[in-house]
Amino acid sequence: MSNKRSLVTGGGGFIGSHLVKQLLEQGDTVRVLDLPDVPLPASVEIVRGSVCDADIVRRALKGVQRLYHLAGNPNLWAHDKREFQRINFEGTCTVLAEVARQDLEVVVYTSTESILTGNTPRDDVPVGANVQRVLNEMPGPYCRSKFLAEQAAFQAAHDGLPIVIVAPTLPVGPGDRLITPPTRMILDFLNIKTPVYLNCGFNLVDVRDVAKGHILAAEHGCPGERYILGNENLTLGELLRLIEEITGLVMPKARVPYWIALTAAALSEFIADHVTHRSPRASLTGVRLARYPMFFDSSRAVDELGLPQSSLRQALIDEIEWLAHEKLITRHLPLLQRIGVGK
Repeated sequence: MSNKRSLVTGGGGFIGSHLVKQLLEQGDTVRVLDLPDVPLPASVEIVRGSVCDADIVRRALKGVQRLYHLAGNPNLWAHDKREFQRINFEGTCTVLAEVARQDLEVVVYTSTESILTGNTPRDDVPVGANVQRVLNEMPGPYCRSKFLAEQAAFQAAHDGLPIVIVAPTLPVGPGDRLITPPTRMILDFLNIKTPVYLNCGFNLVDVRDVAKGHILAAEHGCPGERYILGNENLTLGELLRLIEEITGLVMPKARVPYWIALTAAALSEFIADHVTHRSPRASLTGVRLARYPMFFDSSRAVDELGLPQSSLRQALIDEIEWLAHEKLITRHLPLLQRIGVGK
């Protein structure tokens, strides 16, 4: 049993909720800092507020030994683009400034794989944990804010704070109540809201392995190092075939060229920005990220941390089962009993 006092910022999010569950299961006393409208379990200490508020962060940090900083805006679009900078970058700087006033055992900062690939052509060689990028390679305001936040975390580690950086790839699995971009992508295909696709490459990982990877980073990670928390590289076409096998639903077969997808995203985002003020079907950042394969090498996390590599197929089954249970899938699943839904 661990029996540590741990603070999780953003503990009500997709990865955060699984992390909180695992920390509780190993015997930690868990405190969560999250916004007022985010549901949280009664078994944790709760501090309501924003990571942008230094007083709130200071209160949340009091008496804890480990900090897992996951809080941020994970979406690729926001009506007010300044929100990314304020929450993801300035919020992280606020947290790091308060951490410097404490005596913590370890800080795990959650970065993202989307800032590691850049915007230039490359071979399909998986990107490793040591890769270095520059700000002008970031394809949108979300990525720029996360790049700057990660740089701040590296600098704080260089200045002596015990900070370990983890970069999850695209997490899949049950419990994504906020419907983050990976879940939205899968759900749109299940509900045929996206009849065609841009064949891109990415890395998928069970969200429960990502949560475990955070704990392993706290226990075994080297301060100032980055660990990519991922599992399987595959193309979107391969993912759609896998979903088809699991559900019995016919997935889209028609591909669109990159320039058409980019044009459609620009139009969709313009309408979202100026008319609906609701998330676009496709974001410019998302399409720009998809231009080149986003394949990653997680061997450092596997070898040095012991990151689990659970079945991606099972993670997708669990996610689809959860989405069906939440009545978010609008179509009948021909292989309903096969994946266990409704039993």
